[in-house]
Amino acid sequence: MAAPSPMQVRDRLGFRFWLPAVWIAIVVALATTANLLPLPSPIETDFAALSNWPDRTHWFGTDQLGRDILSRAIFGARISLTVGLLAPALGLGIGMLLGMAAGYFRGRVEAVIAAAMDAVMAFPGILVVLAVTAYVGASVPLLVIVLGVLTVPTFMRVARANTLVFAQHDFVLAARAMGATHWRVLSLEILPNVVIPMLIYALLVISRIIVVEGVLSFLGLSLPAPWPTWGNMIADGQVDLATLPYIPFIPAALMFLTVLSINLIGERLRARTDLRGSAL
Repeated sequence: MAAPSPMQVRDRLGFRFWLPAVWIAIVVALATTANLLPLPSPIETDFAALSNWPDRTHWFGTDQLGRDILSRAIFGARISLTVGLLAPALGLGIGMLLGMAAGYFRGRVEAVIAAAMDAVMAFPGILVVLAVTAYVGASVPLLVIVLGVLTVPTFMRVARANTLVFAQHDFVLAARAMGATHWRVLSLEILPNVVIPMLIYALLVISRIIVVEGVLSFLGLSLPAPWPTWGNMIADGQVDLATLPYIPFIPAALMFLTVLSINLIGERLRARTDLRGSAL
């Protein structure tokens, strides 16, 4: 059966795709234009507005140091989105290359790559992050690299499984019979078919990385204070959770809605592009 056209996919996505997509678009737009918005500084302390509940001046209230929660939440989205997008992008690029090589060449190449990926997966991810940040120091670039490397094995397995399927199709066998080089077969015949399920799977990984970054920020292993992240905002609010519940609730709600929206988009695309026969 022929795959659905982009127009047919778009028409059948429905509100379960477009509503989360609108939310993601709003979050990305606010995060990228935060410096241009009329927002107070996310790090400056206002001793005249300590722990203020939401009002006309501070729509989401202020924290214990008088910092505007709305401003901190919008600027904090930058960190979550930066790590959530760049780390899976790194893992996707490396994992897809390794997975396609393993699924296409098989034999010794596949054995070496699979052994290397098993070695990476043998280390508990959170312990790796804790050890690296304790030795080097917490920073966003470091988180991107470490979390990106930790996602390589999963991307490799998905790419390998899809490559195994398409490597046996008639169009690949015909190209090889006509004398096409391995590079040409991989780049022109297999890659266009593998990249779609890989990108959809990457959406699910993005949502997980955003949660992981929030947990690491909560533990103080992401961007150092006073710069805001959703995770350290939740950590700041847990002290006065009983009296000031809005301080941790707002970043937690933003993270929940963002992760849920990405998952819904990914699942909707997976279902509507008829990829159930692939590694997904």
